[in-house]
Amino acid sequence: VQLQASGGGLVQAGGSLRLSCAVSGRTFSRYIMGWFRQAPGKEREFVAGISWSLGSTRYADSVKGRFTISRDNAKNMVYLQMNSLKFEDTAVYYCAAVETFTIPTNAMGYDDWGQGTQVTVSS
Repeated sequence: VQLQASGGGLVQAGGSLRLSCAVSGRTFSRYIMGWFRQAPGKEREFVAGISWSLGSTRYADSVKGRFTISRDNAKNMVYLQMNSLKFEDTAVYYCAAVETFTIPTNAMGYDDWGQGTQVTVSS
């Protein structure tokens, strides 16, 4: 599948942003969609994932209660609503996809990646 992420930007701490990921290319009803992020000098880390068919979700502990992942089947879009943003949320955010049944939290578990979108949170 092809993935196109957008929606990043500069926001003050405590603010909100919504990232979008446009999905295309093939039938992906059996896909898991994930959001990852990578800060300078750090490894790419799992943020959230969602089952396209079931809508079940999984979150990193660092974002639970602040971020929400969702999908719009009709529009073939995946979203990451980010609230109460912190300086440490600053990173390049990537959407990813894999055809499987459970939500991987390791980047190696995903096959397809979109380009990143920069999120910068000012303190």
